[in-house]
Amino acid sequence: MPALPPTFLRQREAALQAWFAQQCLRPAFLLSSPAEAGAKEAAGQLPALIPVSGDASFRRYFRVMLQPGDTCMLVDAPPPHEDCRAFVNVAAMLRAGGVNVPALLACDLDAGFMCLSDFGDELLWHPLEAARRAADAASATALYQAAFAELLKIQATDAAALPPYDAALLHREMQLFIEWFCLGLLQLDLSHGELALIERVFAQLSARALAQPQVFVHRDYHSRNLLYRGQDALGVIDFQDAVCGPLTYDLVSLLRDCYIEWPRAQVERWVANYAQAARKAGLAVPGAAVLQQDFDWMGMQRHLKVLGIFARLWLRDGKRGYLQDLPLTLRYLTSVARDYAQFTDFTHWLAARVEPALPRVLQALGVSQAA
Repeated sequence: MPALPPTFLRQREAALQAWFAQQCLRPAFLLSSPAEAGAKEAAGQLPALIPVSGDASFRRYFRVMLQPGDTCMLVDAPPPHEDCRAFVNVAAMLRAGGVNVPALLACDLDAGFMCLSDFGDELLWHPLEAARRAADAASATALYQAAFAELLKIQATDAAALPPYDAALLHREMQLFIEWFCLGLLQLDLSHGELALIERVFAQLSARALAQPQVFVHRDYHSRNLLYRGQDALGVIDFQDAVCGPLTYDLVSLLRDCYIEWPRAQVERWVANYAQAARKAGLAVPGAAVLQQDFDWMGMQRHLKVLGIFARLWLRDGKRGYLQDLPLTLRYLTSVARDYAQFTDFTHWLAARVEPALPRVLQALGVSQAA
């Protein structure tokens, strides 16, 4: 996913700006008065687009200030690199389930333009990190309870129309660990025996995931995809890759978040809190021991994938920022693998080949490795 040419991006931005001005002329578009928007357009004063930090994709986000206290978000998702249809469809499904997702105010699916309600810039990560630094478990718990409330609404949403999180997709994701992390970033020369060992682990993790209750899965439910709106209210974004898949996937994405780390005992208490709420909501949640193993093994699958994605974002896309998150992601993988006899050989392999290699590579790249 090499960067798009600057000229192309400027052309897209100008087209998005002009498209938005036209949307403001529609009587049904209530964010600004048609007369005011029309006057601005006639005077050549198209609304200023304020860039907002984006994600690990081709999508770009802009805030528009219409009048004091009145803003909206514009999304540029250039075809054929992005497709707004999945976002629009999943947003409708989640909104019908009562999930707090942005309202779709206008869109042009063919052009790849959307106008959304504005949830602001305050990521859930910010108050969570403040609570972590202050060792304020009570505040962190309240924030996670709010995240659980949205998650339970997601998981209760009908997932029949979503693609399945099947064995092929699970395996394709884990293959990123081999291709981009081991071979690409670490430059490991893997033998046939090593590859066979890794594939056996993939098969075990996939089988466990497929045996779980299958629900609506956001697929990237973590502190940077939840927006804090005060009073412990959260907004949910970046849900366009949703699938029907394992019960614990979004839970482990949230609680073993690659951007923030908590003591294991605290995480296990939060898993128990979630399980209690999920059972009350009518979800088919297994007993504590089975749930914990499902959670652990699902986390291994996710963290194998994420190691590959973060490496790919650097090697292919030149996005350096995610390199600093690799040590925590690897630490999650190794610490859980050590707890299960089924992964003894894999744990030894990680300790011998992967754990020593990553710090060397990051040091050579000048990446901070502070805990």
